[in-house]
Amino acid sequence: KVDYDVCSNYGNWLYSAGIGNDPRENRKFNMIKQGLDYDGNGDYVRLWVPELQGIKGADIHTPWALSSAALSQAGVTLGETYPQPVVTAPEWSRHIHQRPGGSPHPRGKRGPAQHKDRGIDFYFSRKKDA
Repeated sequence: KVDYDVCSNYGNWLYSAGIGNDPRENRKFNMIKQGLDYDGNGDYVRLWVPELQGIKGADIHTPWALSSAALSQAGVTLGETYPQPVVTAPEWSRHIHQRPGGSPHPRGKRGPAQHKDRGIDFYFSRKKDA
């Protein structure tokens, strides 16, 4: 079963492209972090990308960062059985080889949105320390 909601899907694509409705400056969508947060064991990727099925656990999110021995053991040859990355964003590096749940954020553990009590004014105020 594929879960699909037109509005959420389009909104997420726009956000990922950097043109969504987000007042924060320099906001980037970090695919590696999202993969670790929401598909920690890589089951979703393994379902839809059978070429990577031999890669165990969270390493499936960053196959280009694996050793040649690990890739060989998984039956993956970058550039042949699975493509080389087109780009690798600098902000991904801190999440490579990180386990699901990862190390805490420097200012404390952060998970999905914890802004339940904040009204719309929070998001549009100029005050940055709230």
